Amino acid sequence: MIPLKDSPTTGRFPFVNLTLILINILVFLRQLTLANNELHGFIFSYGLIPAELISGFLEGNLAIALTPLFAYQFMHGGWLHIGSNMLYLWVFGDNIEDRLGHLKYLLFYLLMGVISGLAQVAFEPGSNIPIIGASGAVAGILGAYLVSCPRARVLALIPIFIVFTVAELPAVVFLGFWFLLQLFQGVASIGVDVSIAWWAHIAGFIGGMTLVAIFGKRHNCN
Repeated sequence: MIPLKDSPTTGRFPFVNLTLILINILVFLRQLTLANNELHGFIFSYGLIPAELISGFLEGNLAIALTPLFAYQFMHGGWLHIGSNMLYLWVFGDNIEDRLGHLKYLLFYLLMGVISGLAQVAFEPGSNIPIIGASGAVAGILGAYLVSCPRARVLALIPIFIVFTVAELPAVVFLGFWFLLQLFQGVASIGVDVSIAWWAHIAGFIGGMTLVAIFGKRHNCN
């Protein structure tokens, strides 16, 4: 399902959310300008590599350990990867920024990315494959949205076999289906080499649900 828009209105202009989207796009456009060998070096330098993260912590090299935990959140592997992440962030992020305020929203977003990355590292500690993408941080926003906007509705493009239809769904149905899909894929990926960090998505979503109240008072979206 592809979200198109949601029903709640916001009282704050979401300039942090828009800035995050812009930074992600600019980094991706920068990636497109790199030659293959340069792009490979860029991803392996700033992507989150589980084995290197763990060795960096064990050796006390915090720069090597911590830099990728934040940098990987702004890198993407292709047009579909960044397009889907930024669409979800565009539709759902403004409401969480409205609830938390600008600075807290930025901190919350980055924290969700860190939690998601660490969760994927925990499931694949020996992996030397870089993890990149905003998916984990965005998943945290989705989890926060689920508990912040329980009565919201989402206009979505829904594929039915080879035909797409537009329908308005309760946010709990849309996001619940999204989470169950991640959970199913995550369980199926155990012991299998996969290119998608499913457990980062799962951890981000749960983290967003449980930690959003720490950052801002609970209120329902308008």
